[in-house]
Amino acid sequence: MDDLEAARQRLKDKELSLVFTKNSKVIFETEVEGLRGFLQAIEKLGGSLSEASVADKIVGKAAALLCAYSKAKAVFAVTISQSGRETLKAYRIPLEYENLVPIILNRKKNDRRPFEKLVESTTDPKEAYDKIEQQCR
Repeated sequence: MDDLEAARQRLKDKELSLVFTKNSKVIFETEVEGLRGFLQAIEKLGGSLSEASVADKIVGKAAALLCAYSKAKAVFAVTISQSGRETLKAYRIPLEYENLVPIILNRKKNDRRPFEKLVESTTDPKEAYDKIEQQCR
């Protein structure tokens, strides 16, 4: 089983929000919803995330930019937005997904998620990371 398949399986079997696998090992996993879990992985593992496969429940543009920032090898998303898919495509990150949606909605389902708004005007992963990290402080 390759790393992306292992990450996908673990995400679903353990009902997690985010899983990173690398060299046939789980290197990070969390139940934390939203981008906070992704930020925890970056803070904890930094450059070790490079070339890891990522399985995430929901991938919008913000999460896609964090995947590019962490130099992900491949991504699996249960649900991905069109802008998330285009961002991963632009960074040539292989992607598998189950559901494609126009936008990622907030919990009330009445607007886009705040982090999606925060990164809407950027295509630079470092800039996106800095904005997201600053917002989470």
